Amino acid sequence: MAVGIEQLLEARTWRAFDVDEEGRVLAGFDGPGSVQLVEISPDGTTTPLTALPGPCSGRYLPGERVVVVQHDNGGDERAQLSLLRLDPPPGAPVDLDGLEPLVRAPEHVNRLLDVLPGRVVYATNRRNGVDFDVVVRNVHTGEEATLYDRGGMVMDVSVSPSSRFLVLGRPGKPALSDQLLLVDTMPETGPTSVRELTGVDEPAQHHHLCWLPDERAVVVTTDRDRDLLGVARLDLDRGEWTWLVTDETCELTGWLSPDGRLLLVERNDDGTARLAVHDATSGAKLRDVDLPAAGWISFPSPEPVWSPDSRFVALSFTSPTVPGDVLLLDAHTGEVRRLTDSTTQLDGARLVEPTAHRVPTPDGEQIPCFVYRPSEEAAPELAGSAVLVIHGGPEGQSVRSFNPVVQGLVAAGHTVLVPNVRGSVGYGKRWYSADDRRKRMDAVADLAALHEWLPGLGLDPRRAALWGGSYGGYMVLAGLAFQPERWAAGVDIVGISSLVTFLENTAPYRRAHREREYGSLAEDRDFLVAASPLTRVDEIVAPLFVIHGANDPRVPLSEAEQLAAALGRRGIECELLVYPDEGHGLAKRVNRLDAYPKALAFLARHLAR
Repeated sequence: MAVGIEQLLEARTWRAFDVDEEGRVLAGFDGPGSVQLVEISPDGTTTPLTALPGPCSGRYLPGERVVVVQHDNGGDERAQLSLLRLDPPPGAPVDLDGLEPLVRAPEHVNRLLDVLPGRVVYATNRRNGVDFDVVVRNVHTGEEATLYDRGGMVMDVSVSPSSRFLVLGRPGKPALSDQLLLVDTMPETGPTSVRELTGVDEPAQHHHLCWLPDERAVVVTTDRDRDLLGVARLDLDRGEWTWLVTDETCELTGWLSPDGRLLLVERNDDGTARLAVHDATSGAKLRDVDLPAAGWISFPSPEPVWSPDSRFVALSFTSPTVPGDVLLLDAHTGEVRRLTDSTTQLDGARLVEPTAHRVPTPDGEQIPCFVYRPSEEAAPELAGSAVLVIHGGPEGQSVRSFNPVVQGLVAAGHTVLVPNVRGSVGYGKRWYSADDRRKRMDAVADLAALHEWLPGLGLDPRRAALWGGSYGGYMVLAGLAFQPERWAAGVDIVGISSLVTFLENTAPYRRAHREREYGSLAEDRDFLVAASPLTRVDEIVAPLFVIHGANDPRVPLSEAEQLAAALGRRGIECELLVYPDEGHGLAKRVNRLDAYPKALAFLARHLAR
């Protein structure tokens, strides 16, 4: 049965935020229109918990029937923290007035990092609006202590079992690198001490930080001294690294159990998650974990989370044909229980699985790419048309997950290509570094290589369009500006039109972090100007559809407005939709239902033969 974009956008999805010793899962469900908290009991009973104006997330407070809720205002990403008490559970989902304020400073970001018995650990930029401090707060007394205030963006943070130490990652100098620091909050020699565990110039990722119970070592997912991510143990006394699990063909990510005995490992097999439980001491595989289909279980979905007793792991699962479900893994047996079933609502609709390809480039590279083909029943006037959907990031990866836009485009009759152009993660350090700073246009050139490949699929290169959000939106605009003869139309969602004005106007706490990737205003302005689509706006001839949120702190609305104004002065078709209650993307279903059908109609109009 054919499926329409409205039905796909109406699909309700589930995700897992936390799990307790009883097997109760704190889940996110977007049935109300944005992601709200729901508790799923071991018997499958669901209890809706929140009814906030926008999406939220949360964690259980260990040992208590209390949820720490993280929420913002209209997508402004200035996270605030509140408490929701579940003993007794609320008689109805609560709104903001029904939450107990915990950390409320609406003009600043207060991001939840960890939950401890009676305490929360969070990052806040309230000191100066730019630098992030790590703070622990007692939820009963309100007493706070600053654990780290040495400046910059704080990435992953893990607090040791005794709460004396924390290991944290902060951005290194190379793009997509993390420097590890060890913080001792109670050193014998005096005030808090900070020790560098890795160099700031080291080109390596260090994340998914987990303490071993004896506090003598941490387990880290890293690509230090190798191309592909693996899982390693860092001995803190000796400074020695030991690889626990590696793979010479795929990247790995590891999540250590709280008791330090087990390690859940995800093998990233070209955007397909392969799971296994390993022994955390030796790294030996104990058992494979069977998932419902070829799909995905980690970022951009919530990460897998262990129960405090190291028995259960709550998983957020999605695939091209599964909108989003919560799975409960018994790590001791390998049994997986599906707590929700998001496929029933599709009522037999025919969704498409992609085929995987490698697309050659003139300089000898191979671009990983998924291809989604329409059925023969699709609209004949769109047969042979192509839409390239480019992910954001640029440090992102298109994986085997449910995307209602991709499925909607295919159902309408387009062939959809979903590539991982150079700069994408998931394929090693060499590939994700291949677009850094002054190599930006090499990634744009990948669009031309994909366009050259279209006739081999039996597609008409004259009826090809670009679709992308955030950095993917920049790629859409760059394709139209630097390759105007190739593309018939574009859909840009919260995209960057000028790398210069983007860096000048993005939230102050993000600027230095993003300059690592794109280049700095002080040293690379000439290149940033040259690589900006706005600089070549007079070359754009293809019609454009632009979607933006008014509260976007990452890519300000001005990026869309200046582009639309410049195209309007030249008489180029450019439709701009602005949503006053959205930030960096469309988080609310009502807005997606308004914007995406219009965007699909726009493409159908311009790609029909």
